[in-house]
Amino acid sequence: MNRLGDLERAVMDVLWQRNKPLTVRDVGRALADRDLAHTTVMTVLDRLAKKGVVARDREGRAWRYRPAASRENYVSELMIDALGETGDRDAALAAFVRSMNGNEAEALRRALEDTDEPRT
Repeated sequence: MNRLGDLERAVMDVLWQRNKPLTVRDVGRALADRDLAHTTVMTVLDRLAKKGVVARDREGRAWRYRPAASRENYVSELMIDALGETGDRDAALAAFVRSMNGNEAEALRRALEDTDEPRT
């Protein structure tokens, strides 16, 4: 899983915030404060599609883009990849847990409890 660059992350933020597939023009309008050329937004979306980060469907002459996964799933994949790059997964996980605040630790406890329950 590749990390996203600044512009890719901004494009993905737009797609994750919306609840529907968007055209290049839609994304460009949402990023109007960045003063990007239409072709720049098109290139970024095309690259994200080739990386598998976005899915696209043809609608007439235009493509409509949507995230291939939720933001949470994307970040989870990054974390899993990062753990795979360390020589000591246990130490990396322990350091991660020590960096958590109380609310985050409680959320992790609840998630762990949910995974301990038998699946039906």
